[in-house]
Amino acid sequence: MRYQSRSVILDGVAMRTEVEDIVDEDGEVDQKLTQLVTFSIGDEEFGVNILQVQEIIRTMEITNVPRAPEFVEGVINLRGKVIPIVDMRRRFGLQSKEHDKYTRIIVIEIDMIIVGFVVDSVSEVLRIPANSVQPPPPVVAGMDSDYIDGVGKLDDRLLILLDLDSLLDNEEKEALSTV
Repeated sequence: MRYQSRSVILDGVAMRTEVEDIVDEDGEVDQKLTQLVTFSIGDEEFGVNILQVQEIIRTMEITNVPRAPEFVEGVINLRGKVIPIVDMRRRFGLQSKEHDKYTRIIVIEIDMIIVGFVVDSVSEVLRIPANSVQPPPPVVAGMDSDYIDGVGKLDDRLLILLDLDSLLDNEEKEALSTV
């Protein structure tokens, strides 16, 4: 099997992650497994490739920033780095809710900018076969949903897979870099 490894920090604990290929009896790659971090926003379940995630932390004090874009909740100081925090509920046009004990911040890097995304809860790390991911249906893949990479089918549930690189447009990334 072939592995691509990376460490991710989940609530302060380092986790080693891997993406692996499933090899058939002849030594040929049969299908690829992808590891996803799954999380909830409202009633929907989302997934992002774990290789894009730097760490997952509990919420902490978020400092408001005047004149920041509407979807930016503020900034945090994470081990000496000031990181802009994006409220995923606002980003998706949902009503904000008070943070609770399940709320998490998923820290990622997009185009050399470290960003934290506030989600309602982080569910689990899953491995899914690449062939269980379907392109987004036309209803979901509209102009406002360019950041949806696909829909993962798992037994009795569906995961909306996000393309984090497309989640923010260039203007929004520029705004974040100045926060």
